[in-house]
Amino acid sequence: MNIPPITSIVDALRVYYSHAELGNKEITDLFGKRSSATVSRLKKLAKTEMTERNIMSYGANKINTEIAYHVWGISVSDLEKRLKKMQELNL
Repeated sequence: MNIPPITSIVDALRVYYSHAELGNKEITDLFGKRSSATVSRLKKLAKTEMTERNIMSYGANKINTEIAYHVWGISVSDLEKRLKKMQELNL
């Protein structure tokens, strides 16, 4: 499955640091408005990895944030470097 691009570095970091688990709203904040099928596929990827690692979620419709970012290929350290560089360049 193709992973959609994030809406912004700031939003991606805000979602990562402010939510231990992600629901539909947080996924929409991260990737922008997407179809419910796309959101479901993104969640399914993370839930599969959570099952393999034997990690439970607090809610039936939630996924672990750290695992989701890993599965979706979103590197928090890379985003932080990019944000720092943007701030240095006043972008």
